[in-house]
Amino acid sequence: MGPGSRERLRPMDHRILKDKFAAIGARLRIVSAVAGPFRTPPRYAMDVIEARRGDSFELRLGRDPDVELRVIDLRPRERHLLLLDDEDRRLLCGHDERHWFVAGVADGANVAQAKESLKPRGVRAAEGRTRVRRRNRNRRRNAAWIRQGEWFFLPVPDLTVDPWLILRKEPLSRGAGSKPHVVDEAYRLGGTRVYVSSAYPAGITEPRYRKLILENPGMKRIPWDVRVRDPEVYVRGRVRHPDHQTVRLDGWHRVHMNAEPLSPNVAFLD
Repeated sequence: MGPGSRERLRPMDHRILKDKFAAIGARLRIVSAVAGPFRTPPRYAMDVIEARRGDSFELRLGRDPDVELRVIDLRPRERHLLLLDDEDRRLLCGHDERHWFVAGVADGANVAQAKESLKPRGVRAAEGRTRVRRRNRNRRRNAAWIRQGEWFFLPVPDLTVDPWLILRKEPLSRGAGSKPHVVDEAYRLGGTRVYVSSAYPAGITEPRYRKLILENPGMKRIPWDVRVRDPEVYVRGRVRHPDHQTVRLDGWHRVHMNAEPLSPNVAFLD
C-alpha cells in the first residue's frame, strides 16, 4: 500500500474513499442518516444496497461528525478492501461470486488475515487435518470443505441418520431478516427452540414467548415461526441461494457458520 492508503474520512475526503471502492470495481454512496428515511446509526453504518444499476455500497453517517475510517488494505485484483474505524473495528468489503458483501471481522491487518479470521475453529482444524495448501484456503471448495457465502460444509462420510428425522427443503439463516440458504435435506441435533417473527427476527425462547403473550395477548395474532437456534446441523443434496451458485453435497456434511462478529439480535437459526 502506498502513502495514500490510510486516509481519514472527512467531508472533503469523500471522493478519496469513493476512489478506493472504485479501484475494486464498486460504487460507494455516502449519505447522512439524519436526512435519510432510515434509523440514524450511532456513528455510521455500512451496507450493500440493491439497485437497477447494480449493487453498491452505502455508508450512512450518523450524528458524530468526527467519525474516521481508513482503508488499511486494498486488493483490486481480488476485488476486496479492508476498512478500520477509529474504534479499531474492521470491515471487510468485497465481491463474492455474484454480489458485493460487507462483513465485520474480529482481526486482521490485511485482507488475507481478515478472511482467515472469518473461518470458525472447526473449519481451520479441518484444513489442518487435510493439509490444505495456503493458496487453496480461500477458494469456495477444497479438500476440507465446500463454501457458499457465509456457510461452510464439512464432509462427514460415516454419519448415519434415521430417515424419519430427515427434514426437507430446510432454510439456513443467520437471522435478523437475512436471505436463507435452502438445503434439500437436513438433520439437526440439540439447539434451543425459539419463536421468530418480524418483531423478533433473531427469535425469543419459549419461556419469553409465553410471558410476552400473557402480558400482551395481541402479539399472538402476528405470524410466528418456530425455529431452532444454534443447533448441530448436517445437510446433503443441493444448497440454493439467490445470490450464490447452487452447490451439491454428495453425502452428509456438517454445517459451520462463519465467525463474523454478530450483534446481540443475530443468531444461527435453522
